[in-house]
Amino acid sequence: MGLTDRPLWGGTQGGQQSGLSMTVAKTLTGKQMALVDTLVSEGCSIKEAAGKAGYAEGESGRVTASKALKLPHVQQYMMQAVTESLGVNATYAASKLLRLASGAKSEYVQLEASKDILDRAGFKPVDKSMHLHAGEIKVSIDLT
Repeated sequence: MGLTDRPLWGGTQGGQQSGLSMTVAKTLTGKQMALVDTLVSEGCSIKEAAGKAGYAEGESGRVTASKALKLPHVQQYMMQAVTESLGVNATYAASKLLRLASGAKSEYVQLEASKDILDRAGFKPVDKSMHLHAGEIKVSIDLT
């Protein structure tokens, strides 16, 4: 099962709330939660997510959903949802990176994946830079 086969965001499944803070979830309507969960899990447009979340069809549903997404408690819920989604999917990405470093057909891909792993582990190479120093330099050459 690859990255694209896995759900990006658990959202509400089988009537159970995901692991998000209940203080935020209590202030949200069911439509708002469904809207955010759909946006995060499917990555679709606001218009598509609004339709799936039960908002009115067409432009009026998109406008209502857009207004809902601007509400502070909805934005907070969305940030928590995105953070959780990224945290969960980081493990899949790390696994993929390790597989590429050891099993890619291209040596270039193996090298780049290995460099990325080392960089993330704190073994980044020293940046080469030129240092300029201001000051006066006198050179005297005596040819006698």
